[in-house]
Amino acid sequence: MLDKKQKSDYDLLGKTNRIVEQTTITGNIVCAADLRLDGELIGDITCKGKIVLGPKSKVEGNITCKNIDIEGKFNGKLVVEELLGIKKTAKISGEVTVGKLAIEPGAIFEASCEMKSK
Repeated sequence: MLDKKQKSDYDLLGKTNRIVEQTTITGNIVCAADLRLDGELIGDITCKGKIVLGPKSKVEGNITCKNIDIEGKFNGKLVVEELLGIKKTAKISGEVTVGKLAIEPGAIFEASCEMKSK
Protein backbone atom coordinates (compact mmCIF):
# COMPACT_ATOMS: atom_id res chain seq x y z
CA MET A 1 0.00 0.00 0.00
CA LEU A 2 1.14 3.53 -0.73
CA ASP A 3 1.42 6.03 2.07
CA LYS A 4 -0.53 9.20 1.35
CA LYS A 5 0.80 12.27 3.10
CA GLN A 6 -1.62 14.88 4.43
CA LYS A 7 -1.19 18.16 2.55
CA SER A 8 -0.36 21.15 4.70
CA ASP A 9 -1.47 24.72 4.01
CA TYR A 10 2.12 25.35 2.87
CA ASP A 11 1.62 22.86 0.03
CA LEU A 12 -1.31 24.97 -1.24
CA LEU A 13 0.71 28.19 -1.61
CA GLY A 14 0.46 29.55 -5.14
CA LYS A 15 -2.51 27.33 -6.03
CA THR A 16 -5.76 29.04 -6.95
CA ASN A 17 -9.20 27.58 -7.66
CA ARG A 18 -10.83 29.43 -10.55
CA ILE A 19 -14.44 29.75 -11.65
CA VAL A 20 -14.60 31.56 -14.97
CA GLU A 21 -17.14 33.94 -16.52
CA GLN A 22 -20.43 32.52 -17.80
CA THR A 23 -20.37 29.83 -15.10
CA THR A 24 -23.23 29.69 -12.61
CA ILE A 25 -23.02 27.57 -9.48
CA THR A 26 -25.89 26.88 -7.10
CA GLY A 27 -24.46 25.37 -3.92
CA ASN A 28 -21.65 25.86 -1.44
CA ILE A 29 -17.89 26.07 -1.99
CA VAL A 30 -15.38 25.00 0.68
CA CYS A 31 -11.68 25.40 -0.14
CA ALA A 32 -8.32 25.57 1.60
CA ALA A 33 -6.45 27.28 -1.26
CA ASP A 34 -7.15 30.70 -2.79
CA LEU A 35 -10.23 31.21 -4.98
CA ARG A 36 -10.95 33.50 -7.91
CA LEU A 37 -14.58 33.79 -8.99
CA ASP A 38 -15.53 35.53 -12.24
CA GLY A 39 -18.90 33.78 -12.63
CA GLU A 40 -22.04 33.65 -10.50
CA LEU A 41 -22.66 31.83 -7.23
CA ILE A 42 -25.89 31.32 -5.34
CA GLY A 43 -24.65 29.79 -2.12
CA ASP A 44 -21.93 30.11 0.49
CA ILE A 45 -18.13 30.17 0.34
CA THR A 46 -15.84 29.09 3.16
CA CYS A 47 -12.18 29.65 2.29
CA LYS A 48 -9.01 29.46 4.41
CA GLY A 49 -7.13 31.56 1.84
CA LYS A 50 -7.77 34.70 -0.20
CA ILE A 51 -10.79 35.20 -2.42
CA VAL A 52 -10.97 37.49 -5.44
CA LEU A 53 -14.42 38.30 -6.84
CA GLY A 54 -13.74 39.60 -10.36
CA PRO A 55 -15.50 42.56 -12.00
CA LYS A 56 -18.21 40.40 -13.61
CA SER A 57 -18.78 38.20 -10.55
CA LYS A 58 -22.07 38.00 -8.69
CA VAL A 59 -22.53 36.28 -5.32
CA GLU A 60 -25.79 35.80 -3.42
CA GLY A 61 -24.94 34.11 -0.13
CA ASN A 62 -22.49 34.14 2.74
CA ILE A 63 -18.70 34.25 2.62
CA THR A 64 -16.22 33.41 5.39
CA CYS A 65 -12.54 33.85 4.53
CA LYS A 66 -9.13 35.16 5.56
CA ASN A 67 -8.81 37.95 2.93
CA ILE A 68 -10.96 39.08 0.01
CA ASP A 69 -10.87 41.61 -2.85
CA ILE A 70 -14.25 42.41 -4.38
CA GLU A 71 -14.65 43.96 -7.83
CA GLY A 72 -18.12 42.58 -8.64
CA LYS A 73 -21.48 42.28 -6.87
CA PHE A 74 -22.01 40.71 -3.46
CA ASN A 75 -25.20 40.38 -1.42
CA GLY A 76 -25.21 38.52 1.89
CA LYS A 77 -23.19 38.11 5.06
CA LEU A 78 -19.42 38.55 4.78
CA VAL A 79 -16.96 37.58 7.54
CA VAL A 80 -13.32 38.43 6.79
CA GLU A 81 -10.63 37.56 9.33
CA GLU A 82 -8.08 40.06 8.01
CA LEU A 83 -8.48 42.47 5.03
CA LEU A 84 -11.52 43.30 2.88
CA GLY A 85 -10.52 45.25 -0.23
CA ILE A 86 -13.42 46.85 -2.09
CA LYS A 87 -12.52 48.01 -5.60
CA LYS A 88 -14.20 50.92 -7.43
CA THR A 89 -16.37 48.58 -9.55
CA ALA A 90 -17.79 46.72 -6.51
CA LYS A 91 -21.36 46.79 -5.23
CA ILE A 92 -21.82 45.29 -1.75
CA SER A 93 -24.98 44.94 0.30
CA GLY A 94 -25.70 42.96 3.47
CA GLU A 95 -23.73 42.48 6.69
CA VAL A 96 -19.96 42.76 6.91
CA THR A 97 -17.55 41.82 9.73
CA VAL A 98 -13.86 42.52 9.04
CA GLY A 99 -10.46 42.96 10.62
CA LYS A 100 -9.42 45.76 8.23
CA LEU A 101 -11.30 47.57 5.47
CA ALA A 102 -10.08 49.37 2.32
CA ILE A 103 -12.62 50.99 -0.02
CA GLU A 104 -11.72 52.65 -3.34
CA PRO A 105 -13.68 55.77 -4.38
CA GLY A 106 -16.60 54.86 -6.63
CA ALA A 107 -17.48 51.60 -4.88
CA ILE A 108 -21.06 51.11 -3.67
CA PHE A 109 -21.14 49.91 -0.05
CA GLU A 110 -24.67 49.47 1.32
CA ALA A 111 -23.96 47.21 4.27
CA SER A 112 -23.77 47.26 8.02
CA CYS A 113 -20.12 46.93 8.99
CA GLU A 114 -18.41 45.78 12.17
CA MET A 115 -14.62 45.89 12.55
CA LYS A 116 -13.01 43.44 14.95
CA SER A 117 -9.39 43.21 15.95
CA LYS A 118 -7.71 39.99 17.00
